[in-house]
Amino acid sequence: MKLNILFLFSFLISAITFGQQRQLSPQAEISVLTIGSGTNLNDAFGHNGFRIKDRQLGLDVVYGYGEYDFDTPNFYLKFAQGKLNYLISKHSFSDFYKIYTYYDRTIQEQVLNLSASEKQKLYDYLVHNYKPENRRYLYDFFYDNCATKIRDVTNHISDKTITFSTPKTYKAKTFRQLIHEHVGLNTWGSFGIDMALGSVIDKTAEPYEQMFLPKYIHDFFGETKISNSKPLVKESKTIYKKRHQNHTENFLWSPFMIMTLIAVFILYITYKDKKQHKRSKWLDVFVFGITGVLGVLMLLLWFGTNHSATAQNYNILWAFPLNLLVIGQLLKPKIKNWFKSYLKFLIIMFGLITLHWIIGVQVFAIALIPLLIALLYRYIYIYNFLSKA
Repeated sequence: MKLNILFLFSFLISAITFGQQRQLSPQAEISVLTIGSGTNLNDAFGHNGFRIKDRQLGLDVVYGYGEYDFDTPNFYLKFAQGKLNYLISKHSFSDFYKIYTYYDRTIQEQVLNLSASEKQKLYDYLVHNYKPENRRYLYDFFYDNCATKIRDVTNHISDKTITFSTPKTYKAKTFRQLIHEHVGLNTWGSFGIDMALGSVIDKTAEPYEQMFLPKYIHDFFGETKISNSKPLVKESKTIYKKRHQNHTENFLWSPFMIMTLIAVFILYITYKDKKQHKRSKWLDVFVFGITGVLGVLMLLLWFGTNHSATAQNYNILWAFPLNLLVIGQLLKPKIKNWFKSYLKFLIIMFGLITLHWIIGVQVFAIALIPLLIALLYRYIYIYNFLSKA
């Protein structure tokens, strides 16, 4: 009985001690971990985290930002609306290492050149943020993600001025170009991104803004000085190096190839219609239906969500929402004159798309090129056909 009471007392003391904020020892180190790209779209951009290592306390943990909370009510709806709260995560370094080495992703470490008070302040900040009532935050892919949090928290805890210096490899790029560095130009990931995200990401990212990508956190931190004197990073090393190259995309199933096949199909039916002096109504209903639905989705992403990057999406110049409302005209034996004017309007929109692309207002997915050519040809054919009827 006495042993049980003693054990319980010891357990309670340990629990209380563990739950309290711990004081880091002078030997503690805080570093920034940068994880390389993975094979899937959700991990193609890499990841960052803070590693807190204190041998004297037996502490070696990694805090990161941007973890999903799948228990959130209406998870997918909130994700689509841009209203989903993400979580700060905490893992033992051993588990963290096992996960990313298992998926063969490079792990780089940069030990920060912080004073003892700054280390404690950073650790306390992370512990406080990890509390259940503080863990959630509203995520933004470009301005408040797993990488920008590393930059902002480091700035927040520093007792001195941190002026981030541009690395020697720096090149001015738009947000879209920076994304394409990681997902390519002719992948389904890049196709979806180029369709969903608007012209707001075609502006040039300032050097400071490039740090929305983990890779650039590593590059910028490596060049940065504290108060223009000592380096922010005192030691840099690669803990694990990726052993295998990512599998290359199969061109036969790439967006460009699939869109080309669809375009060839539309052009072939249009060619047959022209030879036979007829109009395949089923094809027109299909074209107007698909482009109309896509247009409605893009409009909802633009005006119906909190996503900052889906605004001003000029893909609606070809995926036009009103196409859904005029489908009835395509099925009538005699089409009204206003519909011919509407077709003229759609044809003019293709000129605007070309202009937007050339002057850089918005860059569209390259896989759209054959499809846009086919759609334009079909619209011109429908207009000429109706004009002769």
